[in-house]
Amino acid sequence: MIKVGQYNTLKVNREAAFGVYLDDGAEGVLLPKRFVPENTKIDDELTVFIYHDGDERLIATTQKPIGILDDIVKLRAVNVTPQGAFLDNGLMKDLFVPKSKQQQGMMPNGEYLVKIYLDEQTGRLAATERIEQYLNNDNLSVNVLDEVDLTVYRRTDIGYVVIINNMHTGVLHHNEIYRDITVGNKFKGFIKKIYTDNKIDVAAGKPGFKRVEDEGEKIIRLLKEHNGYLPYYDKSDPDEIYSFFSMSKKTFKMTVGNLYKQKKISLEKTGIRLID
Repeated sequence: MIKVGQYNTLKVNREAAFGVYLDDGAEGVLLPKRFVPENTKIDDELTVFIYHDGDERLIATTQKPIGILDDIVKLRAVNVTPQGAFLDNGLMKDLFVPKSKQQQGMMPNGEYLVKIYLDEQTGRLAATERIEQYLNNDNLSVNVLDEVDLTVYRRTDIGYVVIINNMHTGVLHHNEIYRDITVGNKFKGFIKKIYTDNKIDVAAGKPGFKRVEDEGEKIIRLLKEHNGYLPYYDKSDPDEIYSFFSMSKKTFKMTVGNLYKQKKISLEKTGIRLID
């Protein structure tokens, strides 16, 4: 069965002057000629994205949309009408946001965080700014230290509310933020704490020594790029460390200590040096 708004792997069952038709168990889905990979033959299997074209027919494409069904993504409005707005999702046809699904109205060239859904009446892809109804912490699918996908949702006094795996909400506190972020940014993180009421604290990066190891690779790379020496050590200013390494002083000290134990660096009075 064809999955609208998602990637499907389908077999080529016939050719036409304007493209090829892919087997959907019925009349076939057209993959327009400009999207057909070179040397494609009958019975080849192609992975394509399926959606509705301007005439509301199912159509296939090898283009990669910015977001697919159930994704929460930040998209730019390219046109606004009294009925709704059209967002650029990276495809030939723009993604429609009904007026009723907007928060405060959309403006051309504005960027908006939306969830992509399938309209029950039409079966077509659409988008909504009203994301809260899709987020729920009643039945959590995550545990402490799980690695997760984070999407920045909105700013608060204590940090940012983030969307976890497109399903739950959590808080990324100011003291866990080591770079500039804005609404719509996506990055990896992990579950730091789950409270008895199912509220969640998260952190960016990876938990425990996985995180230290990743930062260690960064420090080694920077050392190599600076002739094997960097003028940063445990007495360096935290802001200077963050500015250069994009990590907190605590993470820097942990990582340097780990690299020293592995005999990859030596510690000097005013800096660190790479050991050949």
